[in-house]
Amino acid sequence: MKKWYILAKKADFNQIGEEFRVDPVIARLIRNRNVISRDEIQEYLGCGEKYLHSPALMYGMEEGTRLLSAKIKQHSRIRIIGDYDIDGICATFILFKSISNLGGEVDYDIPDRILDGYGINENLIKKAYDDGIDTIITCDNGISAIEQIKYAKSLGMTVIVTDHHEVPYEELELGQRKEILPPADVVINPHQKKCQYPFKGLCGAVVAYKFAWHMYVLHNRNLKDIYELIDIAAIATIGDVMELKGENRNIVKMGLQKIKTTNNIGLKTLIEVNGLDANDINAFDIGFVIGPCINAGGRLDTAKKALRLLLSEDYSSARCMANELFDLNSKRKDMTLEGVEAAEKIIEEQGLYKDKILVVYIPDCHESLLGIIAGRIREKYYKPVFILSDGEDAVKGSARSIEGYHMFDEMNKVKDLFIKFGGHAMAAGLSIEKDKIPEMRKQLNDNTSLSESDLIEKLYIDVAMPISYVTEGLIEQLKVLEPFGNGNTKPVFAQKDVYILEA
Repeated sequence: MKKWYILAKKADFNQIGEEFRVDPVIARLIRNRNVISRDEIQEYLGCGEKYLHSPALMYGMEEGTRLLSAKIKQHSRIRIIGDYDIDGICATFILFKSISNLGGEVDYDIPDRILDGYGINENLIKKAYDDGIDTIITCDNGISAIEQIKYAKSLGMTVIVTDHHEVPYEELELGQRKEILPPADVVINPHQKKCQYPFKGLCGAVVAYKFAWHMYVLHNRNLKDIYELIDIAAIATIGDVMELKGENRNIVKMGLQKIKTTNNIGLKTLIEVNGLDANDINAFDIGFVIGPCINAGGRLDTAKKALRLLLSEDYSSARCMANELFDLNSKRKDMTLEGVEAAEKIIEEQGLYKDKILVVYIPDCHESLLGIIAGRIREKYYKPVFILSDGEDAVKGSARSIEGYHMFDEMNKVKDLFIKFGGHAMAAGLSIEKDKIPEMRKQLNDNTSLSESDLIEKLYIDVAMPISYVTEGLIEQLKVLEPFGNGNTKPVFAQKDVYILEA
């Protein structure tokens, strides 16, 4: 059951329609997405470099890029350590291509989801040190790796963190928070208190893109080269389910345009094997077709497979790799269905559906699928969901949230239960000892302030509109609202007392 709400936000829709040459209904839809000022409307309808913020506005960017530029000049060995999901893979690709183009002696490593777990760890650091690496740059991870980066510094290594996840903190008196930052040489993350970057909702790959962009500025390179990578930044933004607002929306618009003429052979072959038309790719295709294939390697094999595909310069080998990822994704779909059915059975048989926060332990579930299963269970029950399963050394978990429940903040309240955790408002990951699962379930439910009404999904209706108003012209104009996705949903129209006469 969903509770219906008709959005009734006010504005002079006729005036907006005249100024921006759109139907007043389109003007209302734009206002419903909290796009209010003239400049915001112009940005929403526009597309291009002028709507991208300067990387120099991000705290630590000047220091970080100058430090890495010095390392390149000194011929120091640099290693990028990314993450095993689509955002981390794309971020690693962007940094690797850019630093290579600038003459850096650079390679990369990505943790194994099962053996290493999320993010940088001491084994990866020791391996880098033994390989003679001087400088580590993280992407899409590192902000919570306090002890790991302390270890790297003890070995005399230089560490630059680029990340977009919430900054860990401890609660002080009077509700104040103290940031806990890793002891890296430089930390670049728009969520830092000191960071005045005007748009905070970037994915890890776009933070990496901004870093690469500023490196090109320092090296007096043509910025057309950095715009060549915006298709990969857009894929990460959609794949990591970032809000399609402000700068993100513009990056995705530019990226979808760039895909039509992409020079990336690996991306071309991935589009081909999925039977898509590069000239007609939309955000849905990226989120539900291309993205899952890129993620499939990290889920069932190695994330390096997708990264090697994006880096490939040979069509025949790229085609083989694309087919492998396609097959892995097909296998992943079957395994996901089994996992969802197992979770539903546990919830019903153990009476967990009575809880406001669902904590579901499936002992033998493949840990790479936990996030997808959590998302499906959230859709069915409309409650915050934690799906847990046995990992190599501890129980691993992935969580998905609902409106009004800040996942990271709620987990922070019981952080002593976890071995490790991280994430943001709508999603998180964790590891925990098996015997602490019942206490985790109890404390999360005891602490929650969610009411019964919070657990009824809300359906927001843009316009209660007579069917007679729907014309081909209006339908055509709806395209100016694209790309659709998180934070910029497809418009919803409603009309009461409608009877179907013929279909």
